[in-house]
Amino acid sequence: MWLGWNIVWLGALLMGLNGTVAWASDIQHHRYEELVRALFVVQSECPYITRIYSIGRSVEGRHLYVLEFSDNPGIHEAMEPEFKYVGNMHGNEVLGRELLIQLSQFLCEEYRAGNQRITRLIHDTRIHILPTMNPDGYEVAAKQGPEFNGYLVGRGNSREVDLNRNFPDLNALMYYYEKTNGRNHHLPLPDNWEHQVELETLAVIKWMQNYNFVLSANLHGGAVVANYPFDKSRDPRIRGKTTYSATPDDKIFKKLARTYSYAHSWMHKGWNCGDFFDEGITNGASWYSLSKGMQDFNYLYTNCFEITLELSCDKFPPASALSREWLGNREALISFLEQVHHGIKGMVYDNNNNPISNAEISVAGINHDVTTGVDGDYFRLLLPGTYTVTASTSGYLPSTSTVTVGPAEAIQVRLCKTVILLIDYACMNYTLTHPDQSGRFKKKRSGGCL
Repeated sequence: MWLGWNIVWLGALLMGLNGTVAWASDIQHHRYEELVRALFVVQSECPYITRIYSIGRSVEGRHLYVLEFSDNPGIHEAMEPEFKYVGNMHGNEVLGRELLIQLSQFLCEEYRAGNQRITRLIHDTRIHILPTMNPDGYEVAAKQGPEFNGYLVGRGNSREVDLNRNFPDLNALMYYYEKTNGRNHHLPLPDNWEHQVELETLAVIKWMQNYNFVLSANLHGGAVVANYPFDKSRDPRIRGKTTYSATPDDKIFKKLARTYSYAHSWMHKGWNCGDFFDEGITNGASWYSLSKGMQDFNYLYTNCFEITLELSCDKFPPASALSREWLGNREALISFLEQVHHGIKGMVYDNNNNPISNAEISVAGINHDVTTGVDGDYFRLLLPGTYTVTASTSGYLPSTSTVTVGPAEAIQVRLCKTVILLIDYACMNYTLTHPDQSGRFKKKRSGGCL
């Protein structure tokens, strides 16, 4: 078959639910046409929970296809967080590409099988999967194949530009603002920026502008470690010296990185590829300083918290290694995705119950704000603890309240014109009823919302 795999049922999957069935396969590498077919097969098998859309084209004209999972594909539901996975940013780092194809198939199969963990995840989250950000570079690398692929062959796009050094550099502006008490979020882009980036980078930035992403990871290869911002050092470059560059959200970023590392079969052990990373995580700049990277850009320009996952010693592993890699990463991919539901979330309304977009949500002691989306909803990732939270927007008086975040799912907080914070756990809860004629499950609230 053109998909290049034969499904082999392995038995019960340890996903926190007894009796759930999982599969693995003789996974093969997918060239661009095969990748596109694989995505459309998933969409055809799970039509009610998936959608395929293109965010743009590569330099050579290949579509950058995204597969979306949601109980209402194509629609942002207020209070439902947006999540994204991005693979194959460097064309010759191919494992992430294959893992995301497998993840897509897995989500579809497990939903159809009635896996309650996956069903709840898809019903509560809008998941966007971009298997390849650099299809042109991949084709260059794939022509040489795993056995002969060079360390840099196919890394960049067809113009040989490294896409992870191609985003507008907002770090320098942020580091300046830190000294002058300037803006700490949604930093402005430089003039004429659209003509300074590659087509693939432009497409991804426009994608970020169109969706209020909350959490993200981009998948790379060449090491085995979960890398978190900042990537760019605050200090001048000194040969042979690295400096830890923490974000204001350093603690939550460490937790996010550890979530992936410890759910991964061997990343957390530290020793991989001849390198040692304690707990399998690292601050980017502490490893090596990188300018114009995508994960820093996410944090400084959008509401999205992104980490970079280095997943294999071999940038282009042979097909024989892909099944083991999938099994080693499967739980980590799901566990990381679930982190989008931790912290606080809510709505901002005026006194007529009209949602307010672009309102700022600030947390005392964490010098980085997030903003509400076009529907007035917001999401703020936080560790368990008690926080002083302030909501403010032009034309209204700000108001402050204390919120306690537990270890479970996000607390729902409703913000009105006078910025009254109402914590209501019952709003979070629902049970799944029987599917309707379309095959969808209906949500039944187990409690009323204030």
